[in-house]
Amino acid sequence: MARIFNFSAGPAVLPEPVLKQAAAEMLDWHGSGMSVMEMSHRGKQFMAIHAQAEADLRELLAIPASYKVLFLQGGAAGQFSIVPLNLLRGKAGADYVNTGQWSKKAIGEAKKYCKVNIAASSEDANFSYAPKQDRWQLDPDAAYVHYTSNETIGGVEFQWIPDTGAVPLVADMSSHILSRPLDVGRYGLIYAGAQKNIGPAGLTIVIVREDLIGQAAPGTPSVFDYKIQAENDSMYNTPPTYAVYIAGLVFQWLKNLGGLKKMEEINLAKAKLVYDYLDQTEFYHSPVARDDRSRMNIPFTLRNSALDEEFLKQARQHGLIEIKGHRSVGGMRASLYNAMPVEGVRALVEYMREFERKHD
Repeated sequence: MARIFNFSAGPAVLPEPVLKQAAAEMLDWHGSGMSVMEMSHRGKQFMAIHAQAEADLRELLAIPASYKVLFLQGGAAGQFSIVPLNLLRGKAGADYVNTGQWSKKAIGEAKKYCKVNIAASSEDANFSYAPKQDRWQLDPDAAYVHYTSNETIGGVEFQWIPDTGAVPLVADMSSHILSRPLDVGRYGLIYAGAQKNIGPAGLTIVIVREDLIGQAAPGTPSVFDYKIQAENDSMYNTPPTYAVYIAGLVFQWLKNLGGLKKMEEINLAKAKLVYDYLDQTEFYHSPVARDDRSRMNIPFTLRNSALDEEFLKQARQHGLIEIKGHRSVGGMRASLYNAMPVEGVRALVEYMREFERKHD
């Protein structure tokens, strides 16, 4: 059976070479006589897999030596609570930028632990843009400033890095990490769920500056304490071993491709195919401000919403799946993560043209 083009927002498409290698190694990893799923996380085989994955991630993102890299569980949603537990460091509040559904969830969790100052919001325009920094009202006494650098649901992506001065900048990068080069040194902490651009669900990446750890709030569970996890190489408890293995294969795939600069070139070209078409038709509409359009998640609507179900039905017949928009906003959404081949994007645009010709 031929593979389809999967535009799911997550869990999402994985690189085909990675899947083939994982399949070939499923029963016997490098002559070990066992699957990675069966390995002890403290055995020499998995320790080597883990170390190589971290080394490759550090190379891809040029992560400074002063940052710890953690491979954890709990998803990005778990970090909504784990971040304040670790980074408040005795302070009363933190700044949050509200740009959509995931920002709102992070804010809701943070309110359980501290006073949250909404430094900026785009709710006034249905979360269709990223607030410019001159509109932000930052608290100089905040423990940190948190923002969601790419909103998966709304399709809003920050094309710039905020300047928060001496206050640590924290970013949820779940849906666009590794899609472009990144100046990690501008951040205090970066976190990302793996199930979009890194690997299967179950793994969460945390990149945190060393000087920010070691002052977790009293009562913080040990498994959620960044310092304890860092001291134990992310193995205070059993890590999501197979997800780490797949992530490592993805990191190697990216390196073989030419790294993040090359990946960004490809992602720009893919997104341009869709946005150029959306901008020359009145049959479909892109709701996001042009300067803030996401390269990874492209929401769009049909002029006649009564055609939505027929659009999705015929898309499936063309081998294009998971294009339905999030239930909270409706419409359509195409996620063009790193592993989505350009052929899939071309097939989507051609189908959209065909559907327009038949129904306009």
